[in-house]
Amino acid sequence: MIQSPIENLQSKILIANRGEIAARAIRTFKKLGYQSIAVYSDPDANAPHVDLADEAYRLGGGPVSESYLLKEKLLEIAKTSGANAVFPGYGLLSENTEFARMCEDAGVKWLGPTPEQIIAFGLKHEARRLAGEAGVPLVPGTDLLENSQMAVIEACKIGFPVMLKSTAGGGGIGMKICRDEAELLREFESVVRLSERSFGFGGVFIEGFIERGRHVEVQIFGDGKGKVLALGERDCSVQRRNQKVFEETPAPHLSEETRAALHAAAVKLGQSVKYRSAGTVEFIYDADRGSFFFLEVNTRLQVEHGVTELVTGIDLVEWMVRLELDPSWAMPEVLETPQGCAIQARVYAEDPNHHSDRALVY
Repeated sequence: MIQSPIENLQSKILIANRGEIAARAIRTFKKLGYQSIAVYSDPDANAPHVDLADEAYRLGGGPVSESYLLKEKLLEIAKTSGANAVFPGYGLLSENTEFARMCEDAGVKWLGPTPEQIIAFGLKHEARRLAGEAGVPLVPGTDLLENSQMAVIEACKIGFPVMLKSTAGGGGIGMKICRDEAELLREFESVVRLSERSFGFGGVFIEGFIERGRHVEVQIFGDGKGKVLALGERDCSVQRRNQKVFEETPAPHLSEETRAALHAAAVKLGQSVKYRSAGTVEFIYDADRGSFFFLEVNTRLQVEHGVTELVTGIDLVEWMVRLELDPSWAMPEVLETPQGCAIQARVYAEDPNHHSDRALVY
């Protein structure tokens, strides 16, 4: 077993998550010689990640609001267990600025991007601004809109159809294609209300809608000092209700020139903020024009990170750990060429006969 680089400390990492990502992280921590601290809600008491961890602590009852989202309780467990770092995984508190700050203020390493970077990219309209300043191509769009009348005025300048988007949140929530003025007026308030209810903030903006758009994202990793690497791209175009169903790498039917330009744009954006740890820069690729535009940044490890690992041989969780806890570690100067291809399919727990929606292939 590889020994931990921090020999004079209790080398423990608290996993502020559950399920697959927690079990996946534990495998890497064991490989590196770190002890894993798991947390669980009552329904998860016998979950695999609890059994796999070196220690496990109860958070609370079933709902995540009474367990996995309890920031103070998680930090208390980190201190009680002697953990010197917190691994957030994806979902839950992985992009929660307050929790990231609480950890770092308490002297517990946050294995992810800085709180400032989570804030900077947390709102989509602000991420657009940063991307524009970094010279990354943008779909024609707006800043936050005050009302539906302003939305119609701006949409007429851009040209219909447009995508009405919540600036907060993710998971495909708060996005609506509007093909004319009447539809935009009809949908505006409903998207605002949905955004307020789901994310606590009702800010919305619009972008031009690309009819034959492909969703292509670039995996990046930064050392927090200005060095950023692109670790390949993933095509996530097969979606259902704006949520990914299949992710594959390399993205098919892209010219090598376009592939290199996507990587360069993602790196440029990461360098502009001295990005730290793992992140994903998402783009929309216009299949008709052969051009791409910035969508958003995910300041965390992605669910689909495994497909990138399979073709690059890189353990992204290991990199996240070593960046913060191993002073002797440095990102490689040159990456080996990815080998082969990989694909991931998500299974959604729903009755397919209950919805009229079908998976959309862009």
